[in-house]
Amino acid sequence: MRIKIVNTLLISVLFVSPALAQQTGGASLTVTSTSSVQQPVISAPPAPTQATPAAPSPLPNPSMTAPLQTAVPHTFEAGPFGNLEITGILSGMGLTQGNWVSADNPTHWDLSNGQIFLQKTTGWWQFYLQGGAYNIPVLGTPFLSTADTIKNLYGPLPVGYVKLVKGNFSVEVGELPTLIGAEYTFSFQNLNIERGLLWNQENAISRGLQLNGSVGHLSAAVSWNDGFYSDRYNWITGTVSYALNSSNTLAFVGGGNVGQTGYSTAATPLLQNNGAIYNVIYTYSHGNWFIQPYFQYTNVPANATIGIPQSGSTSGGALLLNYNFKHGVSLALRPEYISSSGSSNNPIALNLLGYGPGSDAFSFTVTPTYQKQGFFIRGDFSIVRATNSTGGDVFGRAGLNVNQPRGAIEAGFMF
Repeated sequence: MRIKIVNTLLISVLFVSPALAQQTGGASLTVTSTSSVQQPVISAPPAPTQATPAAPSPLPNPSMTAPLQTAVPHTFEAGPFGNLEITGILSGMGLTQGNWVSADNPTHWDLSNGQIFLQKTTGWWQFYLQGGAYNIPVLGTPFLSTADTIKNLYGPLPVGYVKLVKGNFSVEVGELPTLIGAEYTFSFQNLNIERGLLWNQENAISRGLQLNGSVGHLSAAVSWNDGFYSDRYNWITGTVSYALNSSNTLAFVGGGNVGQTGYSTAATPLLQNNGAIYNVIYTYSHGNWFIQPYFQYTNVPANATIGIPQSGSTSGGALLLNYNFKHGVSLALRPEYISSSGSSNNPIALNLLGYGPGSDAFSFTVTPTYQKQGFFIRGDFSIVRATNSTGGDVFGRAGLNVNQPRGAIEAGFMF
């Protein structure tokens, strides 16, 4: 679940000096001289100064973790739609890597985001539209160009839904961000430029229906959707979170395929789309700190009729950490570990991580960031190490190297 947003509202209040009020009883006494006669003249108290309206805050969508912040919204009147708000991002990225696989290249330069966010956030009916170009780089996997990412994954409108609101209850229908996991889909939403190893087992965008509600410190959501963008509506996902206080939240997330889906594309991996996934996520956000450890477990049951001869599972954990220094500088860290069931000696064991049956993987990513108003620049420095892997399934031209270092840079504008 994406439990990651803290919005701050600054309110300016002007105070009248109590010392002056005690001296004059709310009026000022001025003595003026005309000829030789002095007459006191009592002037009326000054008109009260109007409080300066608070600056508009960033919108709740798109959801953001840290440290980047979207720009304040641009609001305009849209006739029967009422007031609409629009923001956007334009950014580019570069990537260099060691031990690249034969289907990849050592360096890449591309557009990472060219997106517009249009939304209606008031009234009983609302909507959110996110459209444009995007790239979703992932640790330990070959780089996919932005053009191919749009073509093979979620198209030029990856997120778009209508929302019906009644008090603390709402219903969303359309292309929805997943409830699963601790990382969001797009680079600008997260601590790091590249998505992590645990994220690579999760769905990202689903089409369907989602119900949301909250009572006091408790909030929950449940969704009926098509899982890994399969266009087969047989997934159910849900989340329950409890805010212990303003800084600490604990969440339980789960979902899975309740049917069979013998269908596969780049966006719909056969194994993961026919499995179940569970998360326990703890979030601490206070002052300059953001700390989020989480645990993940996945299970894929055997189903020979759709080409899954044996069951398999993964388990792993990650720590997402960010500290904000002064002057727009921050530093994020992400250590991860994930393991999978099976054995390379078993010819029908599932290869859930991509590094061979029964393989494990560790990654570490550090991301320094600088943001000043709408401009930002940041870099990723990462290493992935696969263990218990199968020769030919890991890194390097022959797939025999178990390590892959990477460096990435991303810069752009929030507007």
